[in-house]
Amino acid sequence: MAQPAAGKPATILVVGDSISAEYGLARGTGWVALLQKQIADGKINAKVVNASVSGDTTSGGRSRLPALLKQNQPTHVILELGANDALRGLPLKNTEDNLSWMIEQSQQAGAKVLLLGMQVPPNYGAKYTGEFAEMFTTVAKKYKTALVPFLLKGVADDPDPTRLFQADRNHPNAQAQPILLGNVWQALKPLLAR
Repeated sequence: MAQPAAGKPATILVVGDSISAEYGLARGTGWVALLQKQIADGKINAKVVNASVSGDTTSGGRSRLPALLKQNQPTHVILELGANDALRGLPLKNTEDNLSWMIEQSQQAGAKVLLLGMQVPPNYGAKYTGEFAEMFTTVAKKYKTALVPFLLKGVADDPDPTRLFQADRNHPNAQAQPILLGNVWQALKPLLAR
């Protein structure tokens, strides 16, 4: 698998939506920028490429991924997509197929994959809400990828549901970004050590 050659930095490609694209945040304050800073501060030989696009769906990520893999030749791919599929009411099967395809392509390109899971609000109905959350676990198990079951853990389940969100109540605010980074770092760090 993709071990960076001695002296050659690991390349971490982040393919996500608005949560990773710093929507509504000052540039350089989102969790991906904080990840780059943590890597630099920790003297880890790695660079982060943020290819996230606000509003992106898994089908959008799927269409963009081949060029991103070719251009960046990542050793690690972080996939943070799926929430917009749910918000648009797209069939779960399509979302699962797209995530599976992106993981397969990333692994075939020699990258280790970290899948960031998401959950939808309970107003989507118990069945859909449960199946959507479970989908990330199912896909991660199938492809033996690392998984953050819920990227917004510690944010969306805060006792004050508005404290860590922007005014739209959909996007985490600047105060929430270190929490998101902590959730990601816990799963990413072991992948960088190997």
